[in-house]
Amino acid sequence: MATLTVWKFDTTEGAHNALQELTRLQDQQLIVVRDAAYVYWEPDAKRPKTKELGKLTGAGALGGGFWGLLFGLIFFVPLLGAAIGAGVGALAGSLSRAGIDDDFVKEIRDTVTPGTSALFVMSEGAVVDRVAERFKQTGATLLTTNLTVEQEELLRETFSA
Repeated sequence: MATLTVWKFDTTEGAHNALQELTRLQDQQLIVVRDAAYVYWEPDAKRPKTKELGKLTGAGALGGGFWGLLFGLIFFVPLLGAAIGAGVGALAGSLSRAGIDDDFVKEIRDTVTPGTSALFVMSEGAVVDRVAERFKQTGATLLTTNLTVEQEELLRETFSA
């Protein structure tokens, strides 16, 4: 079963800096990273910047469409208004059926703000206590959504290239 984990950092460079720890955890076989991306939001910027992590995971399991839609719903659609928001409603429904619901989106939107960053990791097989302990040492705050096998498959079917 896959898990979408979101680690929030209180600095703009925190998520980027945590990539080394994520790589070490993967090398130690404490987690299998299937796909990942991060956002960072400069204090004076109107919106965050995003980066997919293909170099860490090889070819992303979900592809850029997934990350683009997820980040769009979280950070950009609220700024664009109802007309654009209605246009992505069907795609947002796909995320909701896949376990990424309005509460998840709202929690991230309310937590990742100017001056912070967040690392989004689609993983499986994590040794949860050891991974959580190592990330908490970086000052990260954990937000997470567990996906069922069916929800993971729906995401793969919807967003794979």
